[in-house]
Amino acid sequence: MITAPDIARAPFDPVEVARLNASFAPRVQQLWTSAMQGAHAMDAAATQDRRFASPAWREQPYFAWLRQAYLLYGEYLTALAALAHLPAAEKQRLAFAVRQFVDAVSPANFPATNPDVLARAVETEGRSVVTGFRQFMADVAKGRITMSDESAFAIGRNVAATPGRVVLRNDLIELIQYDATTPQVARRPLVIVPPCINKYYILDLTPANSFVRHAVAEGHTVFMISWRNIPAQLGGLAWDDYLARGVLAAIDAAKAIAQSPDVNALGFCVGGTLLTSALGVLAARGERGVASATLLTTMLDFDDPGEIGVYLTRAMLAARKPALLAGQRVHGSELAGAFASLRPNDLVWNHVVDSYLKGRTPPAFDLLFWNGDSANLPGPMYVYYIEHLYLDNALRTPGALTMLGERIDLRAIDIPTYIYASRDDHIVPWRSAYRSVDLLGGDNTFVLGASGHIAGVVNPPQAHKRNYWTRDGVDATPESWFEHAQSHAGSWWPHWYRWLARHAGGKRTAPKAAGNERFPPLGAAPGDYVRERVE
Repeated sequence: MITAPDIARAPFDPVEVARLNASFAPRVQQLWTSAMQGAHAMDAAATQDRRFASPAWREQPYFAWLRQAYLLYGEYLTALAALAHLPAAEKQRLAFAVRQFVDAVSPANFPATNPDVLARAVETEGRSVVTGFRQFMADVAKGRITMSDESAFAIGRNVAATPGRVVLRNDLIELIQYDATTPQVARRPLVIVPPCINKYYILDLTPANSFVRHAVAEGHTVFMISWRNIPAQLGGLAWDDYLARGVLAAIDAAKAIAQSPDVNALGFCVGGTLLTSALGVLAARGERGVASATLLTTMLDFDDPGEIGVYLTRAMLAARKPALLAGQRVHGSELAGAFASLRPNDLVWNHVVDSYLKGRTPPAFDLLFWNGDSANLPGPMYVYYIEHLYLDNALRTPGALTMLGERIDLRAIDIPTYIYASRDDHIVPWRSAYRSVDLLGGDNTFVLGASGHIAGVVNPPQAHKRNYWTRDGVDATPESWFEHAQSHAGSWWPHWYRWLARHAGGKRTAPKAAGNERFPPLGAAPGDYVRERVE
């Protein structure tokens, strides 16, 4: 968090600050004049702010003044931070800290200054206060904010419920093969590498929202990696372990079970980075076990990592590196908190106000249920990821990194690749994802979807939501690509189905059972690892 003294310690040009103060002085005076006259105009920006949506914020003089004073104060601090003469990275951190502070001190976040909270307390005769306190204490015990009605969901019942069998289990992954629902399937199976930071079922939410269920219905034999929620005894696993025992082990098993010389592969977020790294290893070995790749909201060039970069500094890593290399884990709650802070009003304060101040039960929302089910990462793997990819940005440089004994050169990955990004992604900026088209050596297709990191990806066609952009070929810059791209209504999934069908390798009769003699079924999906909650 940042305070007024924090801003004061930053270097400013006094003349620029004086000009800024002069520009705000009439607005402050006008605010007081309007307050004395009982006039409180609702500015255009505030009408779009959900925190101040109720009529009380504009109809009751005290709260109307409070809202306007707060918004003006926030605007001033933001403008002041923009004047700081700092290196780009430090200036970004200052701007981020200012926004965190401004969002935190909103009058909507405190019971005495939120008219909706006060009205609900009166309406419920104080029951909302009692309920809110109980929910707050329950979340203190959990160590996280409850964003969804967790009693509405159960893993294997209505999330992570697509039928299948576990066909491979080692100390890091379970591999799930989903049951076919069509008479024929593509000859090449589809291997999905989900993020290892959360549980895999972001791609297998409730049946209507399940990416996996839809892919199976399109006639693909789908294999899904279920990453282990790392317990203490596995805290020493490294990046190479995630490639060898994770991605490459899954690809080998899928090939053997489907009796196919190659597979189609898909990676989501850091799963896409792991998949691409594994493809780099295969390319260096001269092996062609993957016919096509799909990368969903994936960064390969980390030059602009977005606002998550404010947490990733060399000083931070140096302070933690010895303990992490010794096997200390990075807890999922820590990562989840960092990601939530990138959108604090939507992912923190909104839930604080509704649950703790208004005493409302969180809604049943499958995506937010998943969001609260985070996973731990092993220290050495995390150090490699942050140091060599985020901080050094070495993955984009041919030969700069060695993985599994092989020098990695992304240009040697010469397979067709479908690269999807979300326009409003706060974790993987879409322009950063676009840079992958220049790094990979194959025929690359770039598609941009609306919305954010998760909602943009999980957008089933039947919902008829949002839109996406396509263009034949790629361009020198993401801005130029977007300028000439064509917008399409609805989900990007059907576009991807059509692209993937070109790489199906023909058709074969759907398998009647999962696995084979070498990889016999070990139990029903969703398996054991997805249910593990490890502190």
